[in-house]
Amino acid sequence: MSWTVGSYLAERLAQIGIEHHFVVPGDYNLVLLDKLQAHPKLSEIGCANELNCSFAAEGYARAKGVAAAVVTFSVGAFSAFNGVGGAYAENLPVILISGAPNTSDSGAFHLLHHTLGTHDFGYQLEMAKKITCAAVAIRRAQDAPRLIDHAIRSAMSAKKPAYIEIPTNLSIANCPAPGPISAVIAPERSDEITLAMAVNAALDWLKSKQKPVLLAGPKLRAAGAEAAFLQLADALGCAVAVLPGAKSFFPEDHKQFVGVYWGQVSTMGADAIVDWSDGIFGAGVVFTDYSTVGWTALPPDSITLTADLDHMSFTGAEFNRVQLAELLSALAERATRNSSTMVEYAHLRPDVLFPHIEEPKLPLHRNEIARQIQQLLQPKTTLFVETGDSWFNGVQMRLPRSCRFEIEMQWGHIGWSVPASFGYAVGSPERQIILMVGDGSFQMTVQEVSQMVRARLPIIIFLMNNRGYTIEVEIHDGLYNRIKNWNYASLIEAFNAEDGHAKGIKASNPEQLAQAIKLATSNSDGPTLIECVIDQDDCTRELITWGHYVASANARPPAHK
Repeated sequence: MSWTVGSYLAERLAQIGIEHHFVVPGDYNLVLLDKLQAHPKLSEIGCANELNCSFAAEGYARAKGVAAAVVTFSVGAFSAFNGVGGAYAENLPVILISGAPNTSDSGAFHLLHHTLGTHDFGYQLEMAKKITCAAVAIRRAQDAPRLIDHAIRSAMSAKKPAYIEIPTNLSIANCPAPGPISAVIAPERSDEITLAMAVNAALDWLKSKQKPVLLAGPKLRAAGAEAAFLQLADALGCAVAVLPGAKSFFPEDHKQFVGVYWGQVSTMGADAIVDWSDGIFGAGVVFTDYSTVGWTALPPDSITLTADLDHMSFTGAEFNRVQLAELLSALAERATRNSSTMVEYAHLRPDVLFPHIEEPKLPLHRNEIARQIQQLLQPKTTLFVETGDSWFNGVQMRLPRSCRFEIEMQWGHIGWSVPASFGYAVGSPERQIILMVGDGSFQMTVQEVSQMVRARLPIIIFLMNNRGYTIEVEIHDGLYNRIKNWNYASLIEAFNAEDGHAKGIKASNPEQLAQAIKLATSNSDGPTLIECVIDQDDCTRELITWGHYVASANARPPAHK
């Protein structure tokens, strides 16, 4: 067969495991969309706007390991850059593909629509370079295979987004046939000599510690190292905590699991045992002002070993080209067991408190919402928690083995969870998707609920209606944190129109919530939104504590006047 730039790209996307690509059509990408549609292994998923499109692709990458979003030039790509930035921050290989003006227009010095009104059309590529690991613009069809393969391989290797720009007249231009996909997807390997040295150094470091702990970070998934981390935990026998962005990356029913380490807002007393330790082995960890509660829970460098995606370091030592999964597996084979932190944790472990069951007719409270959601969680569930108090309610839940937890701790874009859960559900239709989101966040990206309806995805949305941006209130309050209230449950009917099967239910007390959940679990033909009406001041103690410390960090005076 003869190959075009568009069919070449389609083939490569299918070969790396993408089954659905997320799109918003625009005149610069329409011909390209035709070529992608023609591929028998690709299905097109339309989105309401480019911001949502990029976040839907980000969610799909969480489920499938890689994703693609297709937008038009400038007016589309600029919006999509937001979600691409999130994918970069969260270590997710999202391939952003943008249509571009006809190659003849630049040389003719034409002024074009969807541009800045200048003769320079290279600005979008330059912008993309700042938020991707590889950004390419195809200007000649014969260069397409090399450039497309470079962008895709870079994204797959670095676990970061990549950008591919294709002019509208090149999508159907002939190009060379694709070579073996192995050249694109072959995994990166450690340098054998450096790996051996790193393993020996890490073993010596562990032996020098009397009370080591393992700390799992959000990069474990990007490294494909969850299984290897579990292997090392079993070999060491020490206490294992996870950062909030890594919740569900280590089984919570494991006897060595000691909770989520999040400073003063930790669960299960994880902070007590981590702070008691004299050696913190951090695998894929990321420490930010958010994850350290305003820098108050940043582990000291002097007792921390950090094993990152492709390097390992501790005080006085640095090893590069060491792949995390290979490092952890090699350590597990030779590690000496040390259960001292588990012995101590038996004394520090807080008592398990059974949740209080609210009276059926009393006003709904967030504790009761969390209790009823907890009962829904099963091994096939994926729980999305939006930036805000949903973080803290979700982090405190106990997950059965194989239950997954999705959070956007690094980028922290409110509204992320609505399109991301949609994209995730497209990629993993066999899983039960539950979303906890606040009313302020929901208003940001609500349009993508219509795509859940269109695709008949049975996502259950718990919308906490407290009439404002509660997380911002706890950091710094002001009138700007109050929003216009909506009738959220009734809004679903607008998305249903003449052919939808979504349900919208309002719950103001525990009894109504239980009834709503029963209806939601029986609705397999579309999403169910449960509007949970709670008091404006009803939030977790953890959010208040965290908010105060983050506010304090934000308010630090300049270091240099």
